[in-house]
Amino acid sequence: MTEPATNHICALANPTPQDNYFIKCGSTQNHVIVDNRYFVGDSSQKSSAHLSQQGGESISLNNPNPPPNSSALHTSARVFTSASTYSFQINNPGTHFLRLHFYPFSNANYSLGNGDFSVAANGFSLLSNFGADFSGVREFLLMADETEHLEILFAPTRVSNFAFVNAIEVFLAPKNLFFGEGGVRLISPDGIIQEFKQNIPSQIMETIHRVNVGGSTLTPLNDTVWRTWVSDEDFLVLKSASKTAETNSPPNYRPGGATRNHAPDIVYMTAREMNVANGSWSLFNITWDYPVPFGVDKHFVRLHFCDIVSVSLDTLYFNVYVNGITAYENVDLSSLAFRHLASPCYVDFAVKNTKDLGFLRISIGPSDLTPLRKNAILNGVEIMRIMEYSQRRSKKKSISILVVSFVCGFLALSLFLAMLALSKRKRKRRSAAISGWASLRSSFASPGPHGYYDLKIPFADIQLATNGFDESLIIGRGSFGNVYRGVLKDDIKVAVKRGLPADSRQGLTFQEFQTEITVLSRIRHCHLVSLVGFCVEQFELILVYEYMDKGPLRNHLYGSNNFPPLSWKQRLEICINAARGLHYLHTGSAQVIIHRDVKSSNILLDENYVAKISGFGLSRPGQLVDETHVSTDVKGSFGYQDPEYLRRGRVSEKSDVYSFGVVLVEVLCGRPVVDPLATGEEGLKLVEWAMEWRQKGMIERIVDWRIAGEVKTGGSLEIFAETAEKCLAECGGDRPSMGDVLWNLERAYQQMQNEC
Repeated sequence: MTEPATNHICALANPTPQDNYFIKCGSTQNHVIVDNRYFVGDSSQKSSAHLSQQGGESISLNNPNPPPNSSALHTSARVFTSASTYSFQINNPGTHFLRLHFYPFSNANYSLGNGDFSVAANGFSLLSNFGADFSGVREFLLMADETEHLEILFAPTRVSNFAFVNAIEVFLAPKNLFFGEGGVRLISPDGIIQEFKQNIPSQIMETIHRVNVGGSTLTPLNDTVWRTWVSDEDFLVLKSASKTAETNSPPNYRPGGATRNHAPDIVYMTAREMNVANGSWSLFNITWDYPVPFGVDKHFVRLHFCDIVSVSLDTLYFNVYVNGITAYENVDLSSLAFRHLASPCYVDFAVKNTKDLGFLRISIGPSDLTPLRKNAILNGVEIMRIMEYSQRRSKKKSISILVVSFVCGFLALSLFLAMLALSKRKRKRRSAAISGWASLRSSFASPGPHGYYDLKIPFADIQLATNGFDESLIIGRGSFGNVYRGVLKDDIKVAVKRGLPADSRQGLTFQEFQTEITVLSRIRHCHLVSLVGFCVEQFELILVYEYMDKGPLRNHLYGSNNFPPLSWKQRLEICINAARGLHYLHTGSAQVIIHRDVKSSNILLDENYVAKISGFGLSRPGQLVDETHVSTDVKGSFGYQDPEYLRRGRVSEKSDVYSFGVVLVEVLCGRPVVDPLATGEEGLKLVEWAMEWRQKGMIERIVDWRIAGEVKTGGSLEIFAETAEKCLAECGGDRPSMGDVLWNLERAYQQMQNEC
């Protein structure tokens, strides 16, 4: 349905509180109940909000194939082909929640997952060059005055030419959600603790994490302001160092402490405490790594506490650490909770981040003041991005800039499409390939939030670096094409992956090319191969990486006589390096990333035998709040694929864990996963063959003969073999996380050093 630019849309405004707007976009329904909220279609007759557009039109889309039991908010969407603004009358001054729901679906005319757009609130940029290629909710907290309207602007970029949204929530936050005037403690990377003088309620913040520590995921139905709280399981660095605690008694709320508006009862009725019953873990802190966006300067953090583990007052003292810095020493919950047990309270502070650090690490550990049993607890965590006010511009100026950008982008796109049409007439035989290349090229035609423009390398520079793609410089071959050794103008040694011709049935696909650039331009880690740049000129698909002198791990295990055999110590170090890289993908970046193609040829070694993960063409975003897996076409390398993935087409972080377990077996045996030239069972089923010897208690029989004299029975070998076995569990739920795998490999390394 197409609607004129003058159309007025509405949202239901409940009388108490007055600022309660819940909009189901692209819908004519008068009311839809979702988790005790009444959503109103933006094309219904109950008018209390207004939509205006800067030329063009908006379109109502209905989801032609909504999944069974999906949310009612996912059945429709509003699509904008020009800059458009929702306007909400603000009747009560104060902090407001703003939630934007995105559920990309496809119909005959639009694939919403290809949208690329910006969103602003009263001229303040909330999302820039945003692409909602997976479903989710973006939540913001912002101050709004009763004398103004809250205007939410959606502006398409020239990449996609449209924006969309499925639902919008705007409502007044509870008055006691934040303290009024005054700042909070600010923790800097250099260890300096000072006051964050800005008033927290006056800040614009985006919710990054809201975590029910020690408990399960809580849906909006369980929260007074419809928040989602996720389990902390996937953020724990070492699960063995903690255990969960819970109580059936409701929280003992006290005046001046936390209320149900701060967190649901169940958050305060569950917790995670130290695993003091296991003496070996009694000295370890409990640590969580929370992925946060790169380049963000400050985060607001709220820690929720409720002492449900103590039997008397003044027995629980502990320390809180942030990124390794002591944030709070000798926390005394008896004092914080006004001398009552099981009484909820919370602590607020701000963290100034190192901008190249992709996670925020929070730890709790025992204090020396503890008179009896050492312990530490945590019930909940909230992390929000503090959005700098330097981004704020005048509303008119912001809208004008966005509109001008859109118009210019539209003209540029029209010119580009006209040129492409002429090109297609001349190249009919290669039309499909050229079309795909052209659309991909336009995706990276301008600078974006992830710095794509800065990564572009002219084809002439790559030709010069590789001496015209001299075959003597080839260092690798594959179905994607060849990899060349090269040197750029500034004497940077690089590896150049050149895709096969665009009309080839094999080669580096457009999707894989785009995925590698998207993933590697957003993340940086010492155990992930860095992307130097890319080229999409003259129908070429070229990726340029940092050069890894020693090449793939595979070549050092078998199939090459050019390298000396790796020692047991080197093999353990390489496995630890690779595990750190995968652990970072799963927990350390802004979005969980599933590699999907972990294998020994995608683990590269530098001149010092430091290992780094490569080959991100098949990578996919990981689980969302309400998912444990991602459904996808089966990809990957034969012999390394997760059995559950093969059976069901469902991939998760545990799929990477399985593949890494296969690599561990390769490292131990020094044999390929599938070797049709070998005799016996070990030739065709290396993993099954190795696990049979493991079950017989004779794992030493499969150790690579070149290091058999170094590896002693038991000790490091036993820990390594046990780790591999757990990774290879048939059921993904029985496999360890990469954090646990890393911990055990480091333990094996320490044991190896003791054996020497």
